[in-house]
Amino acid sequence: MAAINSTRTNPAMTAGILLRSLSTFIGQLAAWNDARMTRKSLSKLSARELDDIGLCYGDIDSVASGARR
Repeated sequence: MAAINSTRTNPAMTAGILLRSLSTFIGQLAAWNDARMTRKSLSKLSARELDDIGLCYGDIDSVASGARR
């Protein structure tokens, strides 16, 4: 008796999943880098300069993470 394997994977679907995963990873990496650069730039400012833009040192992490807009 012959058996037919009907559980083949669709190469296009597999490629789509990989591309979506890669795209998500690159987006997360870019967001992390943006937050890192923002945190680094704001940390270089003096208390007076931060006050001029309405921030204090305690606000840097929330601004860098995008929680405060």
